[in-house]
Amino acid sequence: MDFFVSLVIGAAATFFATGILIVLGRIFQLWRVLPERTVIVYTFFGKVVGQVDEPGLFFPLVHFGPKALLFPLFGKAYTVSTVIHQAYLRNQLVNSEEGAPMGVGIWFEMFVHDPKAYLFQNSDPIGSLKANVATAVVKQLSNLRLEVLLENRDALSRKVREEVSPTSSQWGFSLGSTYIRKVAFRDKGMITEIQRKVVNRLRQVTAAMRQAGENEVAIIHSEADRKASQRLGQAQAVRPQVVGRALAEIQRVPEVADALFTLLDIQATLKSPGKIILASGESTGLLLNS
Repeated sequence: MDFFVSLVIGAAATFFATGILIVLGRIFQLWRVLPERTVIVYTFFGKVVGQVDEPGLFFPLVHFGPKALLFPLFGKAYTVSTVIHQAYLRNQLVNSEEGAPMGVGIWFEMFVHDPKAYLFQNSDPIGSLKANVATAVVKQLSNLRLEVLLENRDALSRKVREEVSPTSSQWGFSLGSTYIRKVAFRDKGMITEIQRKVVNRLRQVTAAMRQAGENEVAIIHSEADRKASQRLGQAQAVRPQVVGRALAEIQRVPEVADALFTLLDIQATLKSPGKIILASGESTGLLLNS
């Protein structure tokens, strides 16, 4: 019985001691669990003493020694995410060389590469980076020809990135991919005028294409008619010679010539619009009454 009571008391004491140890460990930050793409920066009496960027379970006592026990009282742990952030700035106003007000939309990526500079060099590094990107867009894209703004987006995107990268590095940021995704007109009257000109130009091009097609067809028809007329003229010129030669060949045999002319006479009679009367009696034969 005494052994059972001792066992119960020991288990309860172990349970409460473990709970107290866990609470004290959390209060004094005896261990931490660091997620992926995360950095913890430690300060002690307002000075940076180090950082931990290896994901997983770690013990501050191992990294910083006994003074890590005083971090909760006289220090602070800053958690910084190093994941890639994406941002899109819409309708950044620039003017082309022709004086057209244009709206530019730019997309860019950014991530923290220096957590210390990110925390202590600028109170709002993300907002400052966006402001710098907007300023670089206006600086690099203003007073350019309209065709350059609309066609050379890759080169202009690289210029904006080169303009912003040095400043962003001072704040602990690295500017990643940068791309100008949209260049649009802001003046509604100008948009309407451009649409009208485009529609008129399309109509002119369509009419020119239709006229060119009709001209080609007319040329083909006229060429075909010309060749057909030439062939018909040649055939009419040759026809008497051919017919005469054939008749001369037929005349060499009188019986064939008589039969041929008789047959032609009958065909002409049948094609005639007159009436054919068959008479019987003493006068036999065919009488034609026109």
